[in-house]
Amino acid sequence: MQVFEVGQVTSYIKQVMEYDELLADLWVHGEVSNFSRSPAGHVYFSLKDRQSQLKCALFRNSQRRNSVELSNGLSVLVHGRVSFYEAQGSCQFYADAVQPEGVGLLYLQFEALRAKLEAEGLFAPERKRALPAYPQRIGLITSPTGAVIHDFITVIERRYPLVEILVAPSSVQGDSAPSEVISALSLLNGYHETQRPLDLIVIARGGGSMEDLAAFNHEGLARAIFASAVPVVSAIGHETDFTIADYVADLRAPTPSAAAELVTPNVIDCRMQLADMRRTLMRDMQDILLASATALDQARRRVERYSPASEIDTRRRDVDDLLSRGHRSIAGRLQASREQVNGSLLQLDALNPRQILARGYCLCHDRTTGVLVSSYQVVKPGDQLEIRVADGTIESTATATATGQTTPGRNGG
Repeated sequence: MQVFEVGQVTSYIKQVMEYDELLADLWVHGEVSNFSRSPAGHVYFSLKDRQSQLKCALFRNSQRRNSVELSNGLSVLVHGRVSFYEAQGSCQFYADAVQPEGVGLLYLQFEALRAKLEAEGLFAPERKRALPAYPQRIGLITSPTGAVIHDFITVIERRYPLVEILVAPSSVQGDSAPSEVISALSLLNGYHETQRPLDLIVIARGGGSMEDLAAFNHEGLARAIFASAVPVVSAIGHETDFTIADYVADLRAPTPSAAAELVTPNVIDCRMQLADMRRTLMRDMQDILLASATALDQARRRVERYSPASEIDTRRRDVDDLLSRGHRSIAGRLQASREQVNGSLLQLDALNPRQILARGYCLCHDRTTGVLVSSYQVVKPGDQLEIRVADGTIESTATATATGQTTPGRNGG
């Protein structure tokens, strides 16, 4: 038994196909699907009918001879040859000429529904809601068994592990897919309203043909996305795939993995932003403190410049001087008054009748009238007199008067 290498088998298949006269020069008609353009300018698409599809490639140098602008859903006539692409082990149709044949039924239905919903305002940019910068809870509608859920969660865990993901499983292809996606959307909205709020909902599936993505061109699903209380992100197919769900969603992501990056921040960037904010805050605080200290110092100098403290000290010294001078003046005046009083006391004492009496003089009063007798002429014999001497009084009766002398009579000591 002969055993062949893989390369030998693929090379043989390629030779068989290229030597076949029918496959080397033929026209094929079908509907364009899975259209994409490489960075080098080459075009890749599938040509399909109801039962089958054929992978096609239209290289850049062949595009110059064709005026048809290829797009998904376009029915075309394509000329070229069939060969075997050994690197991928697949049959491929290399096109060199393309002619329009018409538009496929699925594409016509898609365009009719898109025009209808756009006219109703379901795609209006002003109704699309902004997504939170730092979501806490995300709802995910996708197949629980496909690669999409794994890729989405892996990106989230790498970028922003703080977020919580609630998965609402649903089929994403086939006749039951639209109703299942609508039910999952309703389930997540109910959770949002009755239990814990969701920040956004992501509807995701991998790439595929227009038939594969037909569930997301469903009018009922479009209206359910429009009515959702939670912002919806569509992540359906590849970057070149567009569905009705993409138009009505609040945000369209080119792929499910890209959706995970679009709806979450990078935790590394968050840490860097926090560090920058902390540095900015510290710098601003230092600037504020420095400015405040400078302003305080300037205010202190202004207060010192306009402060009455120096004037108060001067006035206080003036008051002290005035008080001292006042005290000295009062003391001098008191001393002078005291001396004056003492002098007056001496004069009074010298004029004091008692002092005169003590020297042997006496005072004589008329006992009846109390009048001081200053002349003998006012005394008549028999007048009752009172003679005051230094140590007492003497009562007497006048017996006679004479010029320059009076001889009083004694009347009992």
